Amino acid sequence: MKNSIMMLSAALMLGGVAHAQKVAFEEYNLDNGMHVILHNDPSAPVVITSVMYHVGSKDERPDRTGFAHFFEHLLFEGTQNIKRGEWMKIVTANGGVNNANTSDDRTYYYEVFPSNSLELGLWMESERLMHPIINKIGVETQNEVVKEEKRMRYDNQPYGNILPEVKKNMFKNHPYRWTTIGSMKDLDAATLEEFQAFNKKFYTPNNAVLVVAGDFDKTKTKEWIQKYFAPIPRGEEVKKQTFVEEPINQTIKATYEDPNIQIPMIVASYRTPSMKTRDARVLDLISSYLSDGKSSKLYKKIVDDKKMALQIGAVGFSQEDYGMYILYGLPMAPNTTADILKEMDEEIVKIQTDLISEKDYEKLQNKFDNNFVNANASVEGIAENLASYYLLYGDVNLINTEIDLYHSITREEIREVAKKYLNPNQRLILDYIPSTKVQN
Repeated sequence: MKNSIMMLSAALMLGGVAHAQKVAFEEYNLDNGMHVILHNDPSAPVVITSVMYHVGSKDERPDRTGFAHFFEHLLFEGTQNIKRGEWMKIVTANGGVNNANTSDDRTYYYEVFPSNSLELGLWMESERLMHPIINKIGVETQNEVVKEEKRMRYDNQPYGNILPEVKKNMFKNHPYRWTTIGSMKDLDAATLEEFQAFNKKFYTPNNAVLVVAGDFDKTKTKEWIQKYFAPIPRGEEVKKQTFVEEPINQTIKATYEDPNIQIPMIVASYRTPSMKTRDARVLDLISSYLSDGKSSKLYKKIVDDKKMALQIGAVGFSQEDYGMYILYGLPMAPNTTADILKEMDEEIVKIQTDLISEKDYEKLQNKFDNNFVNANASVEGIAENLASYYLLYGDVNLINTEIDLYHSITREEIREVAKKYLNPNQRLILDYIPSTKVQN
């Protein structure tokens, strides 16, 4: 089985490379509101069936966090026609792989099969949508799974609580203030009826997009989609709430003690606009210039040249409503976190004051061209991108044209956007330090 999965993955990576610069697709709606996108690529005998739902952690109640991520696990439990524990067995027995992931904005499920198992993949995803079994045993089982995941990824992981601490300090009104994994207390307190109601509200055909990508016969595929998905009843219309955050105009200062670390970390986080905006794309270029890789300005200066830090890095969160640009650094003695922050700020001021060089600008454009090609270099990547551009951006063809937006950004815009968003009074400074408490 391991060899067949490796062969399948290899075929998957090969499929689509030749067409990475131009992704052809067809899209249409079913009568129940489900959006369908088809991308045909016969270069490898592989097909992806995927469904992205417009539900993430931002759609949860403040006292019931973690539901969207919980459903990422729960909806593999079984359906009326797929017995509990059989989902993975069916997939692997047919030479496939499958997975799911959740963000603040959406949840994504997919299967990768040999082309001759396309109908199976479509049937399984329709089963997940039409006939899920949400019962006490499934909820209790996945509750333990999620708790273990939280312990591994957050509670017992060195520096594992950076993101939760940043989010809760950066957002006061928006549900982005909690993490996708949510609170175990909230999940423990939730009733079975609350889980069932969440499923009924958000996991509906009119709140989802189905993508089929790879080697398939279009006529037959449309027949199967009609057969398995069209009978699913339309759900209630999901009205997304709007949450507005007041601008940050004074430095937010916070401290967190982590019992799993010995070296303090400095974290500087800036709130950025929706990923759908032009400014967000300019900030993508800025963050790459400052902190993407060992040749970036911050790494080369602070780690390589001055030997002041063990590590410098950044995480950019591109999200539907707001984003974040999070810089972090681990000082090397005798340097302090304050020294690291001073060096970071100097580089940001340079961008705000002077135009970046033509050479650096060209390097950035080349890097984003490479990223664009790589993002569409596999059928699996294309499938997820098609779903995301439809569901979160409202424009599927951005899969082909977004790179043109990056090319149109000027050096002058880079300077102005840095001046607009990356100022000391517009950020969170988090001192992430070793715990002073004695551990039992």
